[in-house]
Amino acid sequence: MAGEPQADCLFCKIVSGEVPATVVRETDTTVAFRDINPQAPTHVLVIPKAHHPDAASLAAADPQATADVLREAGAVAADEKLDETGYRVVFNTGSGAGQTVFHAHAHVLGGRGLNWPPG
Repeated sequence: MAGEPQADCLFCKIVSGEVPATVVRETDTTVAFRDINPQAPTHVLVIPKAHHPDAASLAAADPQATADVLREAGAVAADEKLDETGYRVVFNTGSGAGQTVFHAHAHVLGGRGLNWPPG
């Protein structure tokens, strides 16, 4: 069920503390932590604490949590001083787009030139 923790979800396990992560920010509704396979000098994931399989599902079920994730992405960028040079916020949706953990999450990327289009 959307919103409920999933026993087989890596990010739900990070939220519960069952799996360690390098947490950089946490609110009542979100957790932000460093990606274990960074694609830029700064690569932080911001997730809702509630389980939703992707960004579209999150937005449909809980617009406030969606806003919380985006607000925290901006706060991470400010904390990491990326707001001074620019950063990217990316939501991958579906395996064809590179989503590997099916718990909605935003990638905050920065610290190097980010050419467009990516990939």
